[in-house]
Amino acid sequence: MKILAIGRNYVEHIEELNNERPSEPVIFTKPDTALLKNNAPFYYPGFSQDIHHEVELVLKIGREGKNIQEKFAHKYYDQIGIGIDFTARDLQQNAKEKGLPWAIAKGFNGSAPVSGFKDITHFKDLNDITFSLFIDDNLQQKGNTALMLFSFDYIVAYLSTFFTLKKGDLIFTGTPAGVGPVRTGQKLAAYIEDEKLLECEIK
Repeated sequence: MKILAIGRNYVEHIEELNNERPSEPVIFTKPDTALLKNNAPFYYPGFSQDIHHEVELVLKIGREGKNIQEKFAHKYYDQIGIGIDFTARDLQQNAKEKGLPWAIAKGFNGSAPVSGFKDITHFKDLNDITFSLFIDDNLQQKGNTALMLFSFDYIVAYLSTFFTLKKGDLIFTGTPAGVGPVRTGQKLAAYIEDEKLLECEIK
């Protein structure tokens, strides 16, 4: 199982970080050791002073494929969940300033809490799914798939050009505006529509 992730897929998030709008999806990966399941707590690492939350819808691949045409991409994912892409922003910024890769800032242990998954048939319209993140019961992020620069199908087709997608692989599809730091003691809750699917306490 591998975790693939899309950066800069919501315009307002691009703008809040003063990033350049991409012409193609920005791709990064997380190792399987980044995965946090079953509402496990997130332990704040000692190597960073600035961990940020980024809530994202997560696709689960249902069958193996490569070089998938966009018109067939919907056949290759069958479930949707929600996750948090924890980012060590200080490490990321330091790497960017030096022109170096920022894999550590995104892929450290526990940096990818993920909920359980809903079958794709649960959703009436994949281009109109609202999702959100609350911190201590306060709304922090809210997005809708209608605002994505690159759709689910485009993302799957694009990724399959470079990576063979295998059953069980996870794809983080981008975060909306509102990212920010987390602190020890906070409780995060992520929703798809009005259903809470993920909880994560910062310890």
